[in-house]
Amino acid sequence: MAKGAELITEFLVKEKVPYVFGICGHGNVGMLDALYSARDDIKLISPRHEQVAAHMADGYFRIKHEAVATLTSCGPGSANMVMGTALAMTDSSAFLAITANVPTSQFNRGPFQEINRHNQADFANVMRPIVKRSFQPTRVDMLPLALRQSMSTMLSGRPGPVNLDVPFNLFQEEDDVRLESGARAIVNERRSAASPEQVSETVDMLLASARPALFIGHGVTISEASEELTALAHLLSIPVISSPNGMGCFDMEDPLSLGFIGRNGAYPANQAGRLADLVLAIGARFDDRSSSSWMPGYSWNFPATKLIHVDVDHAELGRNYAPDLPILADARSFLRQILAELERRRPDITAHRAEWLAMIAEWQKEWQTFISPNFSIHAKPIRPERIVADCRAVLDDDAILTFDAGIHHNWFMQFWKARKPQTMLNSWGFSGMGFGPSSALGAKLAAPDRPVISIAGDGGFAMVPHVLCTAVEYNIPVVWVVWNNFAWGAIRDIQYGLFDGREIGTAFYAGPNGEPYNPDFAAWARAAGVEAVTVTRSEDFAAALEHAVKANKPYLLDVHVDADIRPPATGAWELPPIPYKEPVFGKRILQGIDA
Repeated sequence: MAKGAELITEFLVKEKVPYVFGICGHGNVGMLDALYSARDDIKLISPRHEQVAAHMADGYFRIKHEAVATLTSCGPGSANMVMGTALAMTDSSAFLAITANVPTSQFNRGPFQEINRHNQADFANVMRPIVKRSFQPTRVDMLPLALRQSMSTMLSGRPGPVNLDVPFNLFQEEDDVRLESGARAIVNERRSAASPEQVSETVDMLLASARPALFIGHGVTISEASEELTALAHLLSIPVISSPNGMGCFDMEDPLSLGFIGRNGAYPANQAGRLADLVLAIGARFDDRSSSSWMPGYSWNFPATKLIHVDVDHAELGRNYAPDLPILADARSFLRQILAELERRRPDITAHRAEWLAMIAEWQKEWQTFISPNFSIHAKPIRPERIVADCRAVLDDDAILTFDAGIHHNWFMQFWKARKPQTMLNSWGFSGMGFGPSSALGAKLAAPDRPVISIAGDGGFAMVPHVLCTAVEYNIPVVWVVWNNFAWGAIRDIQYGLFDGREIGTAFYAGPNGEPYNPDFAAWARAAGVEAVTVTRSEDFAAALEHAVKANKPYLLDVHVDADIRPPATGAWELPPIPYKEPVFGKRILQGIDA
């Protein structure tokens, strides 16, 4: 005989889940008791807010590609998981979200914290849009199947979070059941591949192309296909454009790396997208920010440009652009197939690519001439470029940076040079604030020997300041760099640009004269037991960051950054029906002809 909570705990231990990130509540005390008994095999870490638990689990998966679990109580505790779970879902990150619910004997009676307007114990319907599947076993003998299917669903195909909603009584009730047998679920365990005909046609198109480009996204990262991608790019001299979640899969210091694309992308990337005759997209979604809101001529020129789109999720094939060749396949499997076919054919394309590579080299030179002077300027408040440059100078290539939404992220998307995979964790698809400061904790637990630095906007950090408490309580040595510009700067800039300079509700002011206001973030950190300093001079930032990393303890830098310097737009971004702005550098090109 086994209690439901014991079965769940046994399953997590069997699956080698090292952590549960969870917060107590009356609904999950039975599960907490089982975790107490297994504390030598699985560790409970309790952050001060459920949103942080979700982001921690998300960050852990993005570094190790192994899933952990979260545990929340019924009602508001689990409701606090919604944003973080939605963010993980849209960015293809996996964890098991165990939510407690009311006892089955009280279903539909409206007990404390039951949602029952449309169905009894209906919290699973809150979670369903933001998880791959929500399971709600109502008897202990239903748990073994639900647990096995939860783990398999979570990690197969395109990864994503799964919800296991457990009524209170199941944690304590007993039944004579055992866990179902089966191999441990592992991400990338099931890898789909292209057909021989698709492989041959892809190679034909690549070899015939005069101006090809690769566009890579998170699918390449999750598939751990960096080595194969790099081999293909070098073998055929194809430039690589990266989405933020694909950054580092191809060394961004490589001459063939063009950076990000879209409004806040790099000029060479947008030029290559505009003028390519063939794009091979692998594990990328063509969302609005990486496609200049799908307006032709700013980032891409489909269908004039041919498109081969490879993705493990059939729903992404043709969602935004109809591909000439859609391929449902795992990124690494597909790339290995292409490399094998090229090995068989042994083509010589050196002369075929010379003109295209010369064009790219010229665009890169123009872009560097335009941006380089600003990276060496010392100023007070600090220019954003200095933060990016000094982070690159101080941090090792394997350092992990985490970001949430904000103007700080725009600067790093445009100018950061990630050299290894899984070194840049972004709040991308759902773009939630609080992800960066929180996911850093999970990332550090996943990679304790690597420095983890959260580049956090002041607005986003103020939403989850309790990460400081968790870092101290569990001795998680993360460094937070608070990008303090006294505003939700990205949204303020939208107001400035699209509403004739009128601004309300986007900057922080206090006092009769409306002076810029923020808390003293360094003092706030010290109050929580975290070492911290305030940096207002650009000459001081690099040394402060180096000291914080070497301290190997929770550390915060409150860095005052100039709010009035904006990343130079090289594409466009449309918020219909408001007229959009033209690029600051570069211009629209339709089908290879200047517009």
